[in-house]
Amino acid sequence: MTVIQGQFEWDSEKNEINIKKHGFSFEEVLDVFDDHFAIEAIDRENSSFEETRYKIIGRLKTQIILFVVYTPKDGR
Repeated sequence: MTVIQGQFEWDSEKNEINIKKHGFSFEEVLDVFDDHFAIEAIDRENSSFEETRYKIIGRLKTQIILFVVYTPKDGR
């Protein structure tokens, strides 16, 4: 099942795997995108012609710092 929250979309099964593996839901991770001090860059090593991946380091409301890799829905 696909979950959509604002401009973000993810697979609910992959979300459960992420919670078990890393201890955070994708919904919690969205705080990183609201961190004004976050650092974001293109993940050149893992991007392709069809899909550009990004990496961002930012803080959750709980003050935990996370490293997140994501792909915009349009692939760019």
